[in-house]
Amino acid sequence: VNKEKVEPSKVVKEIQEDYLPILSQKYHHVSTSLDGGSLDEQNALVGLAQGFFFALFTIFALMAIPLKSYSQPLIIMSVIPFGIIGALFGHFILGLSMSVLSLCGIVALAGVVVNDSLILVDFVNRAREQGLSIRNAAVDSGCYRFRAIILTSLTTFVGLVPIIMERSLQAQIVIPMATSLAFGILFSTVVTLILVPLLYIILDDIRKTSRRFFTWWWKPNTNEAQASITQHGSADIDLSIK
Repeated sequence: VNKEKVEPSKVVKEIQEDYLPILSQKYHHVSTSLDGGSLDEQNALVGLAQGFFFALFTIFALMAIPLKSYSQPLIIMSVIPFGIIGALFGHFILGLSMSVLSLCGIVALAGVVVNDSLILVDFVNRAREQGLSIRNAAVDSGCYRFRAIILTSLTTFVGLVPIIMERSLQAQIVIPMATSLAFGILFSTVVTLILVPLLYIILDDIRKTSRRFFTWWWKPNTNEAQASITQHGSADIDLSIK
């Protein structure tokens, strides 16, 4: 395959979707399978998918233990899909095709983009412990941590720019990975400052609504709830449950 004209993965995909079904209909005894670089790439994709889900589970567990919550880690990890969108957008801007190394960068990105949202959630928790309302705490988290989050993301992005702009042959192999990291961090930072405080407030509203619902569901009727207790079969005592 001439890589200057087309990606090998696109050729393999086109053969599998367009040519092989026609061949199998015409010759029923023919079987096909991948080999060589295509087989290695497929195995790498499977391994990356398994590693990605393992990384997500580990990140969730590491945050759930100190935060003592199962919902707040989900809020923190909600920026990961937006980081992936930023990585794809970066490949589109630079005219790069997604490769195995691009996916490796996305896996690494999952552990990096959660840093900013973790800072916001930790600030909200501390502010609520000091008696601040949840809405004011969520708004203040974006205001007081804005500089730290922006500087952290920009320094990471600027540090990866020389790798992205490098045109030597040796650097071509790591450019897709650097692109996934750089643009994923940059895009997720903007989303983090808006999404995480909103999700925190939405989660609190859901908790309040569910608490009211279960309180209403289990609350006994004070006018109809009465119990009769008989002691030794002789005395009946009527009790009103409030």
